[in-house]
Amino acid sequence: EKEGIMQITETRISLVNRPNSRLRAYASVTFDDVFVVRDIRIIEGKKGLFVAMPSKKMQRNCPQCGFKNAVTNKFCGSCGTKLNPVEKREEMRTAPSQQHRDLAHPIKTEFRDYIQEKVIEEYKKKETSEKK
Repeated sequence: EKEGIMQITETRISLVNRPNSRLRAYASVTFDDVFVVRDIRIIEGKKGLFVAMPSKKMQRNCPQCGFKNAVTNKFCGSCGTKLNPVEKREEMRTAPSQQHRDLAHPIKTEFRDYIQEKVIEEYKKKETSEKK
């Protein structure tokens, strides 16, 4: 255990069984028995499993009615007003990462690696026990 680093004291895994989806599970991780982060996603990537931090879809308000629209919308989902194109729209289409913003994330790589390692370890245990 590293000095000064928050320790994971509990990990809860909820397996997801969706055909044609790379999402394998959600995790809730408790740190030092006092702080929990929910909706961490465990995803099957090209190079194996990885952990994605909880995020929210980026939105913008319609100038006409104030309705919150996805940043990629061309028209308001409520009143139909044409929305000004987002700068870098081409980038939006190719980079889904621009459409979501992390709600919580580790700042240091070592801590991110620690979280990923522990969450994937718990996921594998849960997956194995479910198959029995």
